[in-house]
Parts: sequence; C-alpha cells; structure tokens
Amino acid sequence: MAKRAKTDNNSYEIESVARACQLLNAFRHSQDVMRLRDVVERTGLNTVTAFRILRTLEQHGFVERVGRSGYRSSIRSAKTARFRFGYASQGEDSAFAQEWSESIIQAARMENVELLLFDNGYDPAKTLQNAELMIKEKVDLAIEHQFNEQIAPILSARFTEAKIPLIAMGAAHAGATYFGGNNYQAGLIGGRALGAWAKKEWKGQADQLLLAGMQGAGPLLRSRMTGVESGVREILPSVGNVTYLEGSGHFGDTMDLVRKHLRRTRYRKILLGAVNDPCALGALRGFEEAGWDEDCAVVGQGGAVEARHELRRPRTRLIGTVAFFPEKYGESIMRIAIDLLENRPVPPAVFTRHRLLTPQNIDHYYPNDLLLGIK
Repeated sequence: MAKRAKTDNNSYEIESVARACQLLNAFRHSQDVMRLRDVVERTGLNTVTAFRILRTLEQHGFVERVGRSGYRSSIRSAKTARFRFGYASQGEDSAFAQEWSESIIQAARMENVELLLFDNGYDPAKTLQNAELMIKEKVDLAIEHQFNEQIAPILSARFTEAKIPLIAMGAAHAGATYFGGNNYQAGLIGGRALGAWAKKEWKGQADQLLLAGMQGAGPLLRSRMTGVESGVREILPSVGNVTYLEGSGHFGDTMDLVRKHLRRTRYRKILLGAVNDPCALGALRGFEEAGWDEDCAVVGQGGAVEARHELRRPRTRLIGTVAFFPEKYGESIMRIAIDLLENRPVPPAVFTRHRLLTPQNIDHYYPNDLLLGIK
C-alpha cells in the first residue's frame, strides 16, 4: 500500500488519539480478530492502556467484540490495506461488465486491498490517461480490461517502466499476465452447438455462417471467431458461405450490420456466432425485424444476464451462450495479483472455465436469476 511520509511537526498531535489510531492500525484486515494480549504485542502499548482504548473504541462503534475475548475492527482504514491496486474497466454499460467489476471490488474488500477504480469507456485515449493516473498514484499492481491491440504495447511499456505488475483482461499485453476466456475453446464450444442444432433442426442444411466480431480487438478475440467456425465445420463439414461482420461489438451496431446483410444476401438458412452477448442479441433483433425468425440460429459468448433472460424466452433463436462466469472473476484475479506481488510463480495466462448455457440448463447454472427477477 502507498504510505504517506511522516512529518517532524507533531506539536498538534493528541497522544490519546494517536494511541487509538495505533491500535486500530494493528488490525491487518477486516476479518482480523485479536485478543488483548495480541493488541499489546502488536502495538507495544501496556495492557491497561490497550484495554481502556479497546473498551472506548467498542463503546463508540469502532471495535466490536467477537466471542468472550476477541476484538475486531468495525472500520476500514486505508493505511491498513495490504496492497493498493488500480482497476480500469473497459466500460460499465452492460450487466456483464458490472458483474465483472463488482466481483473484483468484493474480492478486493475480502483481501483488504485498496482498489482505485477507473472507467476506460471504450476510448483508447482515456485508457492511456487512466494508466498514467495509476502510475501517478503509485499502485502496487494494475488490472486492465481493454481490447484495443494498438495501445496494448504502449500500456505494457508504461507499466513496465514504472515497475508495476500488470494483469491484462481482454487483449493480450506483452509481459503482462493474461486473465480471461480461453477464446478459441469458447468459440469452439459455441460453434459445435450451432452445428449440432442445425444438424438436428435443419437436417444439416445451413446455407451461411455469419461471424459477428469486434473490429480492432486483436488476435485473442479473433481466435474466438476462428473457434466458432472450426466448431461448426466439425459438425457440418459442408457448411456454406462464411462471412465476417466486423463492428464495434455493441448491440445496436451489430443489429444494423445484420439488417444490411439480410437486405442483400441470397442465402436463407443462416447460423450466426457472435463475439459477445450484446452482439448476439443485436443480431437476433435484426433477424426478427427482417422476418428471419424461422431461418436463423444464434450463439453468444459471455453468459450475460441479458442473454440469460433471452434464453428463457419461449421459442427464442438464441440457442445458447458460452458462459464465462464473470461474477467469479474477482477471487481468481486477487489470487493472481497477490501471488505476483509475493513472488510466487504465476503462469502467463490463466483461463476461466466455460459452459454452454441453453434454454434447457439455464436454471441449473443460474437458479438465483428467478429470485432476482430475471425471467
């Protein structure tokens, strides 16, 4: 954690308050429970003084009793944080991104890590600006979620120069630890699902495969689309025309791309694999508006709450989404980060697990959705 330099001017210091602060700082994390003798050992205060301060802090709600002889701090002091991390999210405009960020925030609290939050807003210039702010704040470690391959080496160089370890999510960054989806494998799962669906429902007669990607996202996300194509071809070796629709990766943009494509295509039965769930849902709306409901099938990536809602809709043509379980990211990321800072071995890439969510199994993987009003 970042520490402030001490000042020699302590003429205004109140000794009793200073001792109380010293005692509170002895609690190393939010769940730390100490007995009176532990407090004495950590602070150097005599037993009577430590006892009186503890009782006073307890009376005013700053310390709580645990069992008969334990004490736990009821407050969080920045000075007691184990580490100070910077986290820049790609953007906070989807439930998937919000689940992802909230998971990291909660895990940081559990590990007693101070977390500085930044929103890259899908803007390369803002992403670089946020990185400079992290460096200025002297964070112990940076977590970057961004997909732009053009600025990835710039970010890596700046953090390396500042001697700040980097965990990269989204795009690969040279010298950084990658955390996220196994993109080719996730694409393969989705592609196989599309192929199996078409083999069963259309007797294998798929005329075209559309791949809705994200322009400028780099090789990692492109490998996801390659995986989709490979998965479809495993099941349907004779699949017809394969066409890429490269957009921004957002709902509205993909919907417009599908609309335009359908106005000029000569194909009828179309499979579509999307780079993420917003693209999948945008494509689905484009198909529906064009009256293509019976002649399309879509697979998404992510397992976002919006896609889970769609999977529960009767007769949906979203046949599945490959789940990344973002609500569980935080614990893994904190473990990687602390291992890096404590010089334990960490592999260059740590992948999340993937499962295909379908209308048939969605309630098994996300039974609490109904309690949260997601139907």
